[in-house]
Amino acid sequence: MDLGLKGRVYIVTGATRGLGNAVARELVADGAKVVLTGREEESVAAAATALGANAVGVAADNADPEVAGRLIAVAREHFGGFDGVLVSVGGPAPGFVADNTDEQWTTAFESVFLGAVRLARAAAEELGEGGVIGFVLSGSVHEPIPGLTISNGLRPGLAGFAKSLSDELGPRGIRVVGLLPARIDTDRVRELDGMSADPEATRAAHESRIPLRRYGRPEEFGRAGAFLLSPAASYLTGIMLPVDGGMRHGF
Repeated sequence: MDLGLKGRVYIVTGATRGLGNAVARELVADGAKVVLTGREEESVAAAATALGANAVGVAADNADPEVAGRLIAVAREHFGGFDGVLVSVGGPAPGFVADNTDEQWTTAFESVFLGAVRLARAAAEELGEGGVIGFVLSGSVHEPIPGLTISNGLRPGLAGFAKSLSDELGPRGIRVVGLLPARIDTDRVRELDGMSADPEATRAAHESRIPLRRYGRPEEFGRAGAFLLSPAASYLTGIMLPVDGGMRHGF
């Protein structure tokens, strides 16, 4: 199946590793061009080099109010424009309600929430019919995850913003979509498992609650993301797609 990605251009934030990187890899593999971001110059350069000539890297912090305009300018300069964005941001500090400080909440809000809103607004002003704005969120949009209180607070709000945006941009032919990962085998998930006294037992316990009985592979998430961003998903908007091996209890 041809996803129609050849020659299309996407801005993907948080793409030096993890879920953002997984989607960027699949986009480029299917012929798209990517502007990818990360906070560290060295890791950004390495990620862009690994993806080849159809990728350009920009060191950027989502919390910076100037980043959205800068990324769009880079897409124009290198590739002549852009067809969509995927906002992926590293998970906020873990912790229970009593653990997280005001500073942690503020930092996460600026990066995870407000940074995503700024980039989506800027993209919405520039995109035309056939454009797409995507968000990598979390299964916590539907079911809070113990020990990830900040994520539980921010991700559902961003899903609500995305749904509102899909209603507003739909008449212009611009789609808005979300991805809801659960236990995908990334550095972030391994770090969270590693916080327990027995990481292997923790992983086994999580896997026992997943109908497919295993963690997802990054490339599986990447393929789901590439599809949602592609013209092949042209009649999908305002949706939140779980990529969780059936872990969510609802349907």
